[in-house]
Amino acid sequence: MKILFHHRIASADGQFVHLTELTRALRAAGHEVLIAGPHLSEGSSLGQTSGLVNRLKKLLPGALYEVLEFAYSAVALWRLGRAARSFRPDLIYERYNLHLHAGRFVARALGVPLVLEVNAPLTEERSAWGKLRLKRFAAWSDRRIWRGADYVLPVTDALADYVRAAGVAEERIIVVPNGVDLQMYPADGAQRERARRRLGLQARVVLGFTGFVRDWHGLPQIIDFVAERPDLPIQLLIVGDGLDRARLEARINELGISGRARITGFVPREDIPDYISAFDIALQPAVTAWASPLKLFEYLAAGCAVIAPDTPNIREVLTHEKNALLFDPDDAGQLIDRLRRLYEEPQLRRALGQQARRLVVERPYTWEHNAHLVAGLASGKRLPAAERTQTTPPRSSGRPV
Repeated sequence: MKILFHHRIASADGQFVHLTELTRALRAAGHEVLIAGPHLSEGSSLGQTSGLVNRLKKLLPGALYEVLEFAYSAVALWRLGRAARSFRPDLIYERYNLHLHAGRFVARALGVPLVLEVNAPLTEERSAWGKLRLKRFAAWSDRRIWRGADYVLPVTDALADYVRAAGVAEERIIVVPNGVDLQMYPADGAQRERARRRLGLQARVVLGFTGFVRDWHGLPQIIDFVAERPDLPIQLLIVGDGLDRARLEARINELGISGRARITGFVPREDIPDYISAFDIALQPAVTAWASPLKLFEYLAAGCAVIAPDTPNIREVLTHEKNALLFDPDDAGQLIDRLRRLYEEPQLRRALGQQARRLVVERPYTWEHNAHLVAGLASGKRLPAAERTQTTPPRSSGRPV
């Protein structure tokens, strides 16, 4: 099958990981995939948009920038149309972005299905951060884009509520959480021992976090917890880089715990499993209300004991006391209580880790499963009910605010 993957990603972060992992799985299944969009390479722009985009955001009034963002659809339309004419795809797979309308026009012109991947309600997200001026215009644009797809694939049911509210029929919505490459996380235990030995952490309980380093991820309170317990053989390992790295490292040095807490900086994607495999307790200290965190599925695959917020989107995946410990995101003390409990109960750590691994294998939360689903939509027909049940979680109780 020939699949044309269209995107407007300008940042080599989690978006980049999703793109590369899904296309890898599609190609491994024998499909031909052509990517149409800005060229990206891992690491060079991790977590940051391109230089031109940043300059335009700084120089232009917000409303004018958003109008130009909409106008960019003409450029994307030309690029995607040129790729489609030469490639002749069976399916167009597009990663939703604000004001990106190219996919629906080209798919309609070719008479092929358009599958739209949605990872966040960008109008809502950018409004919440005060970075959107033409809100009604953006909301109109979202409705047109979402309704124009044959299938909309939100990554959580909490996110699907935004799609439903925009008027997309339920039969065209399929919730597809993010996944993991299980081959990167063998379950034989040898990888964990090698990782801990390489990092010199055999005698410590490792608290671990991976990803783009931001203050809102809840990392400061984890750092404070480590500092408050100098008697415990605990190591905090933050694997990643980000705009708040310097601030967090200053806090670590101020508390005098640089030997017990460190931030690695950028780590190549292929090396991430070697770090996560060393974790005893994997941290998802904070999450947006609609996210399907990539790191969460990697933690599960590695068999880590996971601590995560008790929010509707996380409950779509995890069950408290069964395959993770969940905490009230509004109660910082409860997060620390969960940490303390997992440190004190090694048997619970092992049990949760085993159930976490079983969950990701049996569900399955894998890129291969997601690729199978995407390819199955090329015929324009729904998947069999049994397969859809494996993919779509129960409806959440949350609704857009």
